[in-house]
Amino acid sequence: MTALWALYYREVLRFCRQRSRLIGALATPLLFWFLIGGGLGDSFRTPTLGGQSEGYFQFFFPGALALSVLFTAIFSTISVIEDRHQGFLQGVLVSPVSRLTIVASKILSGATLGLLQGILLLVVARFAGFNWGVSAFVQSSILLFFMGAALTSLGFVFAWKLDSVQGYHSIMNIVLMPMWILSGAVFPAEGGASFFRWIALVNPLSYAMRGLRGVLSSEGSLDFTATYFSQGLLVMILMLVACACVSLSLMGSRKHASV
Repeated sequence: MTALWALYYREVLRFCRQRSRLIGALATPLLFWFLIGGGLGDSFRTPTLGGQSEGYFQFFFPGALALSVLFTAIFSTISVIEDRHQGFLQGVLVSPVSRLTIVASKILSGATLGLLQGILLLVVARFAGFNWGVSAFVQSSILLFFMGAALTSLGFVFAWKLDSVQGYHSIMNIVLMPMWILSGAVFPAEGGASFFRWIALVNPLSYAMRGLRGVLSSEGSLDFTATYFSQGLLVMILMLVACACVSLSLMGSRKHASV
């Protein structure tokens, strides 16, 4: 536990001290939200379960929230490659610290940072028309934490095998960004082509998006997953996905790391 806390604290402290990473991970989703959401505005309206409709500015906010967690996961796992280049990772690997401790510290720090940035954006949610209460705040925080754990675990799997920051960014753009776009964050899954609906059904982020919309809006946005899954089941699915991603990253860490 001492080693876990030390590695965890190091990751969080390093991220907070690098203000450019902190600003980039927080400001980029806000910029996307204001520019894209405000630009489309009422020209795009999506139905809600109460028979009403919401503008794109309200619709896109949960997507911006997920994008903040995604960027945090990417920036957090880049440190695996940086630590390898600086020799820190090799030093930890030859120490008595277990691989489980190394993986857990990375995932917990990424999930924590994603949660903290998500909480900051949740405060801004009231300006988007979301009148959430304590219950919605707690549920959103749980969803954000497991989403951050899952995305950080996926990033860790690729960062463990790659030795180039540029290559890592390329892989993340191919893997994580399409997952975010096709999760219902940018457009409703039921509004696209039929195969988009099936992609949303197998895309883990689509359940997180549905959960966020369900707790941030009293009416809930009408989408493809709402027809088949209740709110509690969405949370359980996201937890299982996070556990599967953590297991995948742990299995990957048992193999020889690129040096």
